[in-house]
Amino acid sequence: MSTGRSQNLKKILDAVPSGYLVDARWLTSHGFAYETFRDYVRRGWLERVHRGVFRRPTPNPSAPNTIDWKVCILSMQHIMRYEVHVGGTTALSQQGYDHYLRLGSNAPVSVYGETVPNWLRKLPLDALIETRKTTLFNERALAVTKDENNSKGTLPWDWSLRMSTPERAVMEALDELPGHETFHNLDMVFEGLTTLRPKTLTALLHSCRKIKVRRLFFVFADRHNHRWRKRLDPDDFNLGSGDRALIKGGKIHPRYRIMVPKEFAESESETGA
Repeated sequence: MSTGRSQNLKKILDAVPSGYLVDARWLTSHGFAYETFRDYVRRGWLERVHRGVFRRPTPNPSAPNTIDWKVCILSMQHIMRYEVHVGGTTALSQQGYDHYLRLGSNAPVSVYGETVPNWLRKLPLDALIETRKTTLFNERALAVTKDENNSKGTLPWDWSLRMSTPERAVMEALDELPGHETFHNLDMVFEGLTTLRPKTLTALLHSCRKIKVRRLFFVFADRHNHRWRKRLDPDDFNLGSGDRALIKGGKIHPRYRIMVPKEFAESESETGA
């Protein structure tokens, strides 16, 4: 490799902030050859964290080799330009609903995208990554926050995670019922969702591909009856027909005809409230 070319490649790497990640796809797209990766590690330009994934060295490396999951996702979004976003209960937690979620420090991180690289779940991250496709909505980027500064020329502490808005995130979480989420947890989530935007909810409910999610949304919305609920008419949305089984040993909701835990299908008069 010529000295000039080597210096140019070094400048490209120097633009990557310390501690942030790049992968083989990104490196080769910027003119780095596969056969030279080992040489860059030897020179101290890169640290190998997994096959085909590298980190820019930090001035004062800490002893643990665990990578902050946020640094990993920010690297994917702002440097490697993967079309991924944080969603579900993770997005809700990141937007201040921790009190209602009561998630532990080891709560899994939900990452949505159509081209999530295989290496993501193999990295030594400080959280378990759960990947999902973006097929819940016809408009796959609907109600996902945008990268306002486009990252170029900005510092990493100015970067923000691209994630689902609370309106989208709660529907993504509903899609996890009952296998990967609990009715009790989402009941607490809905308790705190007092400021959702009816216009955004309307667009999402029309775009949502699953009858199950639409019906469950109104089950919880009716239960908590926040001010925004009055701006939504269930008859405006396709809720399908016929009863839907969701859990065993539950009860069919009298209005939305989906099997839910008994307490979610009873009216206030039935519970003695």
